[in-house]
Amino acid sequence: MSSKGTVVLAYSGGLDTSCILVWLKEQGYDVIAYLANIGQNEDFEEARKKALALGAKKVYIEDVRKEFVEEFIWPAVQANAIYEDRYLLGTSLARPCIARKQVEIAKREGAQYVSHGATGKGNDQIRFELSCYSLHPGIKIIAPWRMPEFYNRFRGRTDLMEYAKKHGIPVPVTPKSPWSMDENLMHISYEGGILENPKKHAPDGLFLKTKDPATAPNTPDILEIEFKNGVPVQVTNTKDGTRHQSSLELFSYLNEVAGKHGVGRIDIVENRYIGMKSRGIYETPAGTILYQAHLDIETFTMDREVRKIKQQLSLRFSEQVYNGFWYSPECEFVRSCIAKSQQLIQGKVQLSVLKGQVYLLGRESPQSLYNEELVSMDKQGEYEPCDASGFININAVRLREYNRLQKKVTAPAK
Repeated sequence: MSSKGTVVLAYSGGLDTSCILVWLKEQGYDVIAYLANIGQNEDFEEARKKALALGAKKVYIEDVRKEFVEEFIWPAVQANAIYEDRYLLGTSLARPCIARKQVEIAKREGAQYVSHGATGKGNDQIRFELSCYSLHPGIKIIAPWRMPEFYNRFRGRTDLMEYAKKHGIPVPVTPKSPWSMDENLMHISYEGGILENPKKHAPDGLFLKTKDPATAPNTPDILEIEFKNGVPVQVTNTKDGTRHQSSLELFSYLNEVAGKHGVGRIDIVENRYIGMKSRGIYETPAGTILYQAHLDIETFTMDREVRKIKQQLSLRFSEQVYNGFWYSPECEFVRSCIAKSQQLIQGKVQLSVLKGQVYLLGRESPQSLYNEELVSMDKQGEYEPCDASGFININAVRLREYNRLQKKVTAPAK
């Protein structure tokens, strides 16, 4: 049978994408397996051997951790990106990074197709595919979990296990956790399975990145984080003198410290872009520390009115990223505006990490807009207190008029 063409499959080494690899070959495609090392706990060499044994004609293992931190996580830190007031965007930041490398491989190999194992109900299919179409408009996408010939054949894990046994696909010896999990440097997400009941508490042993705050150390770690252009450039542990400056080492160290103290756990119900609510449990250790620290240094150094506009842009950016529009013109525009707003965000923040919490202790900056003399209760400085009377009176005009109208509207008829 002649080949239908070459497909680059985003491959994890797990049961789903292993079955998809064999199924794509069964359909007549030449398969190139692509694994992105984005900070997950994975035996990449074992996954390579497995993919080749299952018939992949080539396997790419790409270490994208550094570019993930610098080109995706850092813009999110600059933005104070947070979706629906709580979610720090781990998976949604990783997808455009993974997809970009997948498209590069497809172009290099002359592949006509890319494929993934994302389900037909989730956000990831949207994020992967919008990224691929943006970067390679002519690419064709094979999404097995949206194809009736696939999802009617594989209605659940039992069907996949049977298919795996039939085709010599190694299956996990230990039973899989009764929920799905996605890990990268920024976070781990847990959803599905027994977690689909939003009332059910997260079971013991679920969390992998963070220690239970109740059993975390009783003494804090005191950190000093230095920012330039709104990006962390150095972290120092004042307790033991540990210092990191390179992006990947700095971020990994913050994950380690925050994880030890149980920082970064959330359990939420969120609105998927596709239209349904879903329950997700997340661990975002380093991201939680940096969100708090950046928020603090930004308020310290940024003009009030600029910050109001920037807050609106942050909201737009968070929604764009969550919904899969990283490579859209509107997201590129918002990112450039946010980057511009960060040019003076420079300084150091001191904070304490203890029992699941981040406590801000102090901050300093050569770009500070904080004027100690101006704000002091003990010095007048260049501020005339009597000027406040006119300021208050002018602001009261609108309130007095509103009150007058209300009395007129509610006055009893004579």
